[in-house]
Amino acid sequence: MRTLIVGLTGGIGTGKSTVSDMLRQMGAYVVDADVWARRVVEPGSEGLEEIRKTFGDVVLERDGRLNRKALGQLIFGDEALRVRLNEITHPRIRLGMKRETEEYFKVHPGEPVVWDVPLLFEGETKRLVDCTILVYTPPEIQLARLMSRDQSTESEAKARIAAQMPIDEKRPFATYIIENDGTLEKTREQVQLVWTTIRSQVNGGRGLSS
Repeated sequence: MRTLIVGLTGGIGTGKSTVSDMLRQMGAYVVDADVWARRVVEPGSEGLEEIRKTFGDVVLERDGRLNRKALGQLIFGDEALRVRLNEITHPRIRLGMKRETEEYFKVHPGEPVVWDVPLLFEGETKRLVDCTILVYTPPEIQLARLMSRDQSTESEAKARIAAQMPIDEKRPFATYIIENDGTLEKTREQVQLVWTTIRSQVNGGRGLSS
């Protein structure tokens, strides 16, 4: 029985979480990279210990949990430190996602699995998926949504968007594109069509990457 991993991604403020929730409502099993990003730095984890050794005790709370604000301040604007953090966390995140996926496939052979990965096209995880869904919003709408959502200034929102690959540059990498610039009903119709198409083609997948 063939297996299929679908990579879901977007840009900050494009509505990826909305589409992810819609896929769940349609019966999709979603493996969330953000969930694993938290798991791999839980107290007592190898990931957290390596972060402590690399960045110092200043990145820990008094109870031993990761102080995300302190870590963020350390790596903000420092590409080398950000790369080092990614070297610690990303392989562990990918391993956790693969294990969760393998466990699901054991019980549900032949069903596709969705990997929800914010920076899918920017990293190595793109090599582990069989096809991709991009949630797309025009840059001007992306900016307006982000400012409204976070109550941020235009310059703050632009800085956060600039930290990611521009959304227009992601389009060529996508197998399917959800144009999330209209009503929820319009978005849901597109998601339903894409999900139905993927499920009908599941037997054409190349299998779970190792």
